[in-house]
Amino acid sequence: MAIDPKAVSTSGEPRPFDVKTVEHLIELMGKHDLTEISLGEGEHKIRLRKGFAPVTTHYAPSPSVAHPVGAAPAPVEPIKPLKHLLEIKSPMVGTYYSKSAPDKPDYVAIGARVGPSTVVCKLEAMKIFNDLTADLSGTIVEVCVKNGDAVDFNKVLFRVDPS
Repeated sequence: MAIDPKAVSTSGEPRPFDVKTVEHLIELMGKHDLTEISLGEGEHKIRLRKGFAPVTTHYAPSPSVAHPVGAAPAPVEPIKPLKHLLEIKSPMVGTYYSKSAPDKPDYVAIGARVGPSTVVCKLEAMKIFNDLTADLSGTIVEVCVKNGDAVDFNKVLFRVDPS
């Protein structure tokens, strides 16, 4: 290896952290399939590694985190249990229609109260339009399809909060 004159200290010895020296070490690592090189001479040390991903640590602060003097910790809200939602599913393959005609309002929307006999949409299959009733009671909290969407058997159309 030829040593660049700029890589030599005033005493004539190569400096361990010279760019050319590091490049040469990297070249040797690739040529000999090495993943790490550590060299040291006196106070000077160098360690090169390849193929190692940085380690990241994720943590949540514990409840005993110190707060500035006079500051009260923010109250911790208890975790609310998830509501059990009921689903209205398509009983067949077809096309979903949210309204009886293009100029009419939707049968139901988010926030609408439904009962077992409430018509929630029309499903069309083979040019036959079928009214779909809720068959349950509650409040519509999610409409899962768009007007004109093709739906499969058991596709969730609506989610309903029974409370």
